[in-house]
Amino acid sequence: MKALVISAGGSKGAFAGGVAEYLIKDCCNDYELFVGCSTGGLLLPHLALGKINKIKKIYTSVTQNDIFSINPFKIKKTKKGFETKINHFNSVITFIKGCATFGESDNLRKLIKESVTPKEFQTLKKRNKKVILAVSNLTMDTVEYFKSNECSYDDFCDWAWASCNFTPFMSILKKNNFQYADGGFGSFVPIMTAIENGACDIDVIILESESGKSNLPIIKNPFSLLFRTFKFMNRQNSNKDVIIAKLVGLKQEININFYYVPTHLTDNPLIFDSEQMTQWWKDGYEFAKTKKPVNFCQNPNAIS
Repeated sequence: MKALVISAGGSKGAFAGGVAEYLIKDCCNDYELFVGCSTGGLLLPHLALGKINKIKKIYTSVTQNDIFSINPFKIKKTKKGFETKINHFNSVITFIKGCATFGESDNLRKLIKESVTPKEFQTLKKRNKKVILAVSNLTMDTVEYFKSNECSYDDFCDWAWASCNFTPFMSILKKNNFQYADGGFGSFVPIMTAIENGACDIDVIILESESGKSNLPIIKNPFSLLFRTFKFMNRQNSNKDVIIAKLVGLKQEININFYYVPTHLTDNPLIFDSEQMTQWWKDGYEFAKTKKPVNFCQNPNAIS
């Protein structure tokens, strides 16, 4: 079984989309299993359906308002990039509402339901395709995995939303008396889940640089500190995921291909800028072309 695995990464998912477009459209990879968390979980249902142009349009036009119902950030675009500060007014609103987070992402929940229709979900279940989403259960202190072929439409949308909720800046899903959040907290690169579900040929897109070495800017505010801390934790988690998968892959003779982001993209993956994400999609596509191609399609436009 051939599988595609995409890590967490917020807005950097646009880069993963470009890589996936090349692997599916140009290289004719026919994946049966799709595993991911966070932004990976948003991409995968569309990729499984062959709706590449549809998810590309979403990722290259999305804005902060499409994600946040209460935005915890004040973002200023400069020539050097973006300056991010806490939105004190919105933080007070969440405090008054009794929220456990600095911001709320109800708009993302709406976007998920608008982008994956009940009809498309039923089509996904009828095809020989399976999407698995990783979600962090904060109540039980564990990671849970939910399969598209075993979920109802509403449940699948809930798990996709929970898997993307990068707390404490986004909402917490309360479901079945548990609280759920970003799957990337516990399983940043869920390669072992693909192996455990029968994958023997796996393409893995990791939205971090392979070396981890970068000259990062000085931390200037608490938000930057939080993101830098999460980045450090994700780096350690992803390294462990990769090392374990490589060892198991060697033992079981599983072919695993890794596609890392070649450069540092952003300090804040919760900044959704259409111009920036359009460029990242192009960068991902061009980067994938530099890797060893296989099984080129005779008709690269066969998949939408």
